[in-house]
Amino acid sequence: MTAMTAGAERRRLPLVAANWKMNLLRAEAVAYCRTLRRGLAWPQVKVILFPSFPLLPAVAAELADTEVTVGGQDLHPDERGAHTGDVSAAQLVDAGCLWALCGHSERRRDHGESDELVARKAAAAARHGLLPLVCVGETREERMAERTFEVLARQLRAATGGRSDRLALAYEPVWAIGTGETATAETAEEVHRFLRATLAEALGERQAETTPILYGGSVTPDNAAGLIAERDVDGFLVGGASLDPRRFLDIIAVCA
Repeated sequence: MTAMTAGAERRRLPLVAANWKMNLLRAEAVAYCRTLRRGLAWPQVKVILFPSFPLLPAVAAELADTEVTVGGQDLHPDERGAHTGDVSAAQLVDAGCLWALCGHSERRRDHGESDELVARKAAAAARHGLLPLVCVGETREERMAERTFEVLARQLRAATGGRSDRLALAYEPVWAIGTGETATAETAEEVHRFLRATLAEALGERQAETTPILYGGSVTPDNAAGLIAERDVDGFLVGGASLDPRRFLDIIAVCA
């Protein structure tokens, strides 16, 4: 399938998100945003930045008059309370966020986040008007045991919980994150197609067809073109390659 064919069939605008993780200081973030502003020339691609919490106000301010949106890398499901080190959905909104990452594989691994907790976080984000970007993905061990679809179905059904909130998905094969390995375009399309079918069962065909499903797993400007050409790959959640604004712009250009 060519990129032109995929674009003709696709019903969803490409969406490219940068997850900076625990990187960059304020001056670096400001310089990054200014480079991004100068380089963006593709209004048909939606762009999101996920900085670490201390950088949110500066990044939101730098991008306030652009179409680029900002999100929080995590949130607590409660409205407020004695949760040292956490942030609430309302605080993310107050800092200028439109999005919230929920259930990133590093949160699941490093902080023991369960499917149930991820579902509560997605629901909290939606209650405050934030768009949850819910991450799902299998480990290498789960893939080798041929449990990929079982794991993804469990994670996705927990996150949707029968609700009709707007959301986006990111398929992150955990075995590919930060390893330099990437799922083939055919593998990514097979998984994304499965996720869209599972979404249709949970939330209906219409929402399944309009929900962006991103790929995340060692995305670079070199492998992005083959992946985005697939019908059900709607964009990318980019980690390491997003820390260089020029490489991130190259990925955005591929999606355009």
